Amino acid sequence: MASSENNSQLSPVPGGAPAAWSFDWADAGGGLAAMLVALPSAIAFGVAMYAPLGPGFAGAGALAGVLGTVAIGLIAPALGGAPRLISAPCAPAAAVMAALCASLLAGGGSPESIVVSLVLVGLFSGALQALYGALGGGRLIKYIPYPVVTGYMSGVGLLIIIKQIIPLLGLAKEADPLAGLLSPAAWQWPAVSVAFVTAAVMVAAPRFTRRVPAAILGLAAGIAAHLAAGLLRPQLLAVDANPFIIGAISTSPGAIFSGITANLGALQLLGWNDLRLLIGPTLTLSVLLSIDTLKTCVVTDSIVRTRHNSNRELAGQGAGNITSALLGGMPGAGTLGATMVSLASGGRTRAAGILTGAFALVTALLLGGTIGRIPLAALAGILVVVGTRMIDRSSIRLALRKTTMLDFAVVVSVAGTALVSDLIVAAGVGIGFSMLLFIREQMNSNVVRRKATGLEISSKQQRLPRERAALTERGGETLVVELQGSLFFGTTDQLFSDIEADMRTCKRLIIDMRRVTSVDFTAVHMLEQVGAIMRERGGALVFSHLPASLPTGQDLGAYLKQLGLTQHEGGGRVFETLHDALEWAEDRILEEAGLKRLYYGELLDLGEIDFLREMDELSLADLRVVFKETRVEAGKAVFLRKGHGEELFLIRRGKVRIVLPLKDTHRQHHLAVFGPGDFFGEVAFLNRTARTADAIALTDTELYVISRAAFDEIAGRNPVVGSAFFQRLATVEALRLRDADRELRRLQDS
Repeated sequence: MASSENNSQLSPVPGGAPAAWSFDWADAGGGLAAMLVALPSAIAFGVAMYAPLGPGFAGAGALAGVLGTVAIGLIAPALGGAPRLISAPCAPAAAVMAALCASLLAGGGSPESIVVSLVLVGLFSGALQALYGALGGGRLIKYIPYPVVTGYMSGVGLLIIIKQIIPLLGLAKEADPLAGLLSPAAWQWPAVSVAFVTAAVMVAAPRFTRRVPAAILGLAAGIAAHLAAGLLRPQLLAVDANPFIIGAISTSPGAIFSGITANLGALQLLGWNDLRLLIGPTLTLSVLLSIDTLKTCVVTDSIVRTRHNSNRELAGQGAGNITSALLGGMPGAGTLGATMVSLASGGRTRAAGILTGAFALVTALLLGGTIGRIPLAALAGILVVVGTRMIDRSSIRLALRKTTMLDFAVVVSVAGTALVSDLIVAAGVGIGFSMLLFIREQMNSNVVRRKATGLEISSKQQRLPRERAALTERGGETLVVELQGSLFFGTTDQLFSDIEADMRTCKRLIIDMRRVTSVDFTAVHMLEQVGAIMRERGGALVFSHLPASLPTGQDLGAYLKQLGLTQHEGGGRVFETLHDALEWAEDRILEEAGLKRLYYGELLDLGEIDFLREMDELSLADLRVVFKETRVEAGKAVFLRKGHGEELFLIRRGKVRIVLPLKDTHRQHHLAVFGPGDFFGEVAFLNRTARTADAIALTDTELYVISRAAFDEIAGRNPVVGSAFFQRLATVEALRLRDADRELRRLQDS
């Protein structure tokens, strides 16, 4: 769709982005150059928009293009969120409006009612664009799949080319474009020659100069060819009743005001049924203009290294299109060709865009009558070049690879629908394909992020050696499945197939949902089936990390409960964290092995502490002398990170959590939980260094405490006791280091 000026070599703006409202004379040069590109194209688009009504409306179409250039050029840059963007009437708008015009004419509409219908579509489309911006739709529109966009744009380009066959060949208004194309005897040589010269110069001009926009050179060449033909056929130079030119046109304020008055008066010709027919074109046009604008913004950002405000830009474009419609102008969007020319000519701020509209206004007031003498074939030549450039020929490469065949089919289907039906149906096809492409991507993505057994992953609860042995023996009975992405009808079968074989061997299935973004009813029904299968085999289904708020705003825990997955007796258990779910599963294994800790509420003696259990009575008697007893209330710190202390703590009753405060945040990393019969604080005890983490009592906790100085004293008096103590301490530390290594490996693989 962009003109040949898009190939201009532009260097990034040195020193960063200038202020949005700063101005220098370079902006005037950019605005003038952009107007020279935008205005001829806008006139051509306006003529194309009214072409179905016949040659008598060519002047009205040209005026609509001029008014659109002025209104959109003045308003959109002032209010938009992309300061360097140049906005003007565009090819997609011409294609949609021309298709609507032809449809209404075929339905028996009068020219007056059709004109006011086009005005209303432009008005409503602008209002919708402003609404998209207010609701944050700038981000959503960007996510329309590229194959759909390129198929739609290619279809628009083909439609523009087909609709220009009649003026390009000089055929009668009622002629069939394709039949006329195949009937050379019906061609009018003045029109053909003018169109050919215009298109040829427009295509070749960038090879010789970039100082003058190619559209201006092409139009000038076309006008010159028309004047030359007029020497052989004088009637070509007439203004009245000349089907080869735009015809009489007035851009005076009085003529514009009369047009507005006529449009307001024609509103009474429309009924509710007529307005209902405008809904589809309005939606189509608003989305298409928004996509065209934002695509141009993205390209501009990549060149000048800035970021635009999508939502504000949509609001600005909407305001521009509303103003244009109220004045009787045609709608438009951010145009890539004019924007690139403006940047190449020095335009850097909003002033360049506003001056584009201002220069268009001055040109219209000074040269309004001259515009009417522009040959229609020259405008057709410009539009054929524009339409050709809108066709994405690179998409043919998609057909050459098996992995992209579906994308190519989408491009062809959307473009083909635009040709054989209309743009509104093509928009519906595009939306349908957008859904299919989304579902395809979701189905091809793996919702199972990782699977691990209880042999590979464990809770933060530190286990005693005999408990570790039981968990090692039966840890394979626990399976943890971490999910990600969307659980919906397209991915549930994949998930079930992935875990079906594992359900035959595991007794406890833990499904971690922390990375899930959405869940639908089909997925919940499948999880109900999984839970039923697990119960039939004597197992259990467990959930962890149910998000309280998904990206959709849905409370997953409440949703599963409402659907009965976690509410009824025997339903899936829910734990706040994966650690809690794993601890529950480990406790079930220990309980089945007869090793369940039954003494959480009992006060253990020193000899019942696990790593001292096998020491003889004499050694224990020596140790009792140096151990002190202390009590820490729930929620209180046993010690804090970086604090000094060389004590070793043995838990008689209660639980202690070890946490690592994260730097520059109020969050903490959960390292471990120690229960009765276990010990902690060994790093500072062994190395005589500062504490490396915080130890917080989870419940009222009773502790045995021994300082390193007191231990050294007893070890000096009785080396056998010291050696036995260190040997048992080293054995447990070796097991903990092995667990830490396994945890690090798991984190590295995640």
